[in-house]
Amino acid sequence: MSLLRASATIGGLTLVSRVLGFLRDMLMARFVGAGFASDAFLIAWRLPNLFRALFAEGAFSAAFVPMFNRTVAEAEAKEPGNGLDIALRFAEDVLSVLLPFLIVFTVAMMLAAGPIVWAMTGGFPDGGPEKFALATQYTRITFPYLMLISLVSLLGGILNSLNRFWVNAAAPILLNICLIVGLLFFRGHSEVETARTQAIAVTVSGALQLAWLVLACWQAGVRLRIRLPRLSPEVRRLLALIGPAAIGAGAVQFNLLISTTLAARFLPQGSVSYLYYADRLNQLPLGLIGIGVGTAMLPSLSRQLGGGDTKAALDTQNRAIELVLLLTLPATAALMVSATPLIRALLQHGVFTAHDTIASARALAAFSLGLPAYVLIKVLTPGFYARADTRTPVRIALVAMLVNLVLNLVLIWPLAHVGLALSTAISAWVNAVLLYLTLRRRDHFAIDDRLRRTGVRLIAATLAMAALLFVLNPWIDPWTGRSLIERVAALGAMIAAAVIVYFGLVFALGAYSLATLKGQLRRRR
Repeated sequence: MSLLRASATIGGLTLVSRVLGFLRDMLMARFVGAGFASDAFLIAWRLPNLFRALFAEGAFSAAFVPMFNRTVAEAEAKEPGNGLDIALRFAEDVLSVLLPFLIVFTVAMMLAAGPIVWAMTGGFPDGGPEKFALATQYTRITFPYLMLISLVSLLGGILNSLNRFWVNAAAPILLNICLIVGLLFFRGHSEVETARTQAIAVTVSGALQLAWLVLACWQAGVRLRIRLPRLSPEVRRLLALIGPAAIGAGAVQFNLLISTTLAARFLPQGSVSYLYYADRLNQLPLGLIGIGVGTAMLPSLSRQLGGGDTKAALDTQNRAIELVLLLTLPATAALMVSATPLIRALLQHGVFTAHDTIASARALAAFSLGLPAYVLIKVLTPGFYARADTRTPVRIALVAMLVNLVLNLVLIWPLAHVGLALSTAISAWVNAVLLYLTLRRRDHFAIDDRLRRTGVRLIAATLAMAALLFVLNPWIDPWTGRSLIERVAALGAMIAAAVIVYFGLVFALGAYSLATLKGQLRRRR
């Protein structure tokens, strides 16, 4: 399957998930708002959500998928026709070690929920013991999700290796469906009760996602047996790779965790929620583009490097960056220039106020400065993982995290929660630039002439689109506070105009052509 086709498959399903996710956030803004209960729930949701990002979209897949593919290839060379069976035995060994560890870790984290929440929030100086108790209760409810989603990532990694990308990409849809159902049909009479329903729905969704992946594996002929734990040499190697990969792949998530912790400790009530809502909108293009391309790219890159075809691997990396820039640059401009009308149209209703809109929009504009960097990190790190190097991204991520922490402490006082968002964006650029420079220094990656030409033309098209949005904002903004139909029509008109101008210039300037897109969509041997 071509990179673009695989990325489109993952990205299309991720689009469904992200749209449902933002519908969920719109409902949460309406029924829970940005205050006491929402801050407590978002703190409780931050840790399992961090591990979800690491395992489902980062460390585990980054370490497991290349090893699984190499096991298949090496076994096929020795025993033709038995490669997959031997690789599945390796997966069973991984499961036998992973499952008991997850059970013990989850129970321990639930028992220690109080100290963990206190470490993150300092006891919520702005909300008192009631808010702290609420966040602790929500944390105990949501944490089993970690165990369930980690098992999902194991099964999803196997299916990705078999080029069944769509199954794993569709799983997060169940999370958003559960949360939406909880908000629409099982919410309580208060914001506190509604937030508790959300916490329960998180764990229920984990069980449904696991059931979905198990069913898909059975249909693919994959049935893993649970054995007695055995630390085989392959499992030891996998575990050695996962730890560094977790830090490397999770740098952005760790930075968000630090920002959330500082907001809970030092900023007024609602700051945690402002950062959450802004990050959710910022994560939409990241999920569609960066995660989709990075996930589709890793198996191909592993096979190309394993077969010694470095030229093909270099072309894969260049075309991946070309593709993400095509889609990320206009998204960045739109989120920065039109942050306020977007937030107002999507979230400002119910208990979400005009003040909440302005505060969230400022954070969104700051987060969006780093959007191209967030996406490039997802595309550049497979260049290390495909070579079984998970340590180098760790060292780079630690540097970026240190930069983020220093900037947080410097910018939080003059800029409040906006300073925290800006620190995250800058540290993401530090991470992306260091990843690129390291690959280039090792002769593992070089920007080709086609990417240089395309990049300049895409930037020109993006600037023109940004200018259009700047002119349209005063015309669109009054409509974003009216009825749902008027909001949708206003946003639709603004987005349509931006898309026409951007892609019209992309094709007119020769940055991309229809022939190029058709070529990337074709299946390649």
